[in-house]
Amino acid sequence: MENSHIFLYFAYGSNLLKERLQLKNPSAAVHCVAWLKDYKLGFGNYKGVTSKRWHGGVATIEHSPGDEVWGVVWSMNMSDLESLDRQENVTLGGYRPVEVSVKTKGQELKCRTYIMNNCVYAPPSPQYLQVIVMGAEQNDLPKDYQEKLRAIKTNMYEGPSSMMDELEKARQRATECSNHPSDA
Repeated sequence: MENSHIFLYFAYGSNLLKERLQLKNPSAAVHCVAWLKDYKLGFGNYKGVTSKRWHGGVATIEHSPGDEVWGVVWSMNMSDLESLDRQENVTLGGYRPVEVSVKTKGQELKCRTYIMNNCVYAPPSPQYLQVIVMGAEQNDLPKDYQEKLRAIKTNMYEGPSSMMDELEKARQRATECSNHPSDA
């Protein structure tokens, strides 16, 4: 990947789901599945302020010797970098971009990912966790890791979620497009 117009992004949270990432980052294409050694998945909120979008804790990673986080490496155009940073609240200080080395079958890749600043631990909403699980299934992450994700305790939020509505519309559009290819 020596193309200066492309960067690799390691997603481990809601951006595992293609339709979620492509809402604001249309160039994102799956590069491969990978894992990050010596880290674990956690959930929380920047400075303890609950996510209005997700109604609970959101994903982050933290150093944890012996653990691993599975995710998807996305190949993205540099033109989407600013949008991805905005989505991760980099300018507001919510997350900081970091470079990590992830492992795939037979190689190691340097990727951009994000770690939450000033994280106050909080469980995710069922809707947020559902998006992560859907992304793990969509990208065929290891079955035992998918089970580990499904076992995460949520905050039991039952109210509306505009993000889930937006994702459902995106998934329906994707299904309609695949069922009705253009005549071109």
